[in-house]
Amino acid sequence: MRKLYAEGCSINEITRRTGHARRTVHNYLNDNHPVTNGHYDAKVPGKLAPYEQEVIKLRAQGITYEKIHEMICTKGYTGTVASLRVFMQKERTHQKAIASEGSEQIEYIPRKFMCQLIYRELGKVKGMTQEQYEAAILKYPVLGQLYSMLKDFHRIVFSQKSEELEQWLSTAEAFNIDELNTYVAGLKNDLNAVKNGIAYKYNNGLAEGSVNKIKLIKRIMYGRNSFQLLKAKILLNEHYFQLN
Repeated sequence: MRKLYAEGCSINEITRRTGHARRTVHNYLNDNHPVTNGHYDAKVPGKLAPYEQEVIKLRAQGITYEKIHEMICTKGYTGTVASLRVFMQKERTHQKAIASEGSEQIEYIPRKFMCQLIYRELGKVKGMTQEQYEAAILKYPVLGQLYSMLKDFHRIVFSQKSEELEQWLSTAEAFNIDELNTYVAGLKNDLNAVKNGIAYKYNNGLAEGSVNKIKLIKRIMYGRNSFQLLKAKILLNEHYFQLN
């Protein structure tokens, strides 16, 4: 605040930037006003203060709050059972914070980046570096094996080497992953068609495109469609596209 004031900012501008009240700004601009608050992190001792360590020890032994309350009441405690619960909840939070400060920092890679590697090369996945990828593969080696197997499948499909598909299926089954086994089973159920799809350049894209157009027209006509109207709209649609 003093730095802003020295730079020529008004009281109102300092109030707007810092979010403090005008009275607080005036106090901090006074050289004789202390800039620290004596109340920060200051704990006011309560009724439970003399018995805190005993409560922690008894609670660690599995003794209920009601029983602990009875025991410390005989020693002069005049508070409630609810105060014991609140104290222990704060104590657990405090202990977790201490434990997290001393623990090793872990870097997490968002799952969406790992999923993007299925469809893209590593260099095209924004948000993941080569070092992060290598660290993830080092920690979870099966991921590297799965990515390699995925690239092999991509190579088999686009190089039209259908004779390598069965070997790839055997390799995939060896991982014994439920989701992968389901996919492999689906390929095996129609293996000849899959091999033909790999070996030949023919596809049913034209038919699927026509079906998609028909379904789109049906959705637009929802609630007032009939076969005659549907037929007329499809023919009109085809005529329109031929003209354009």
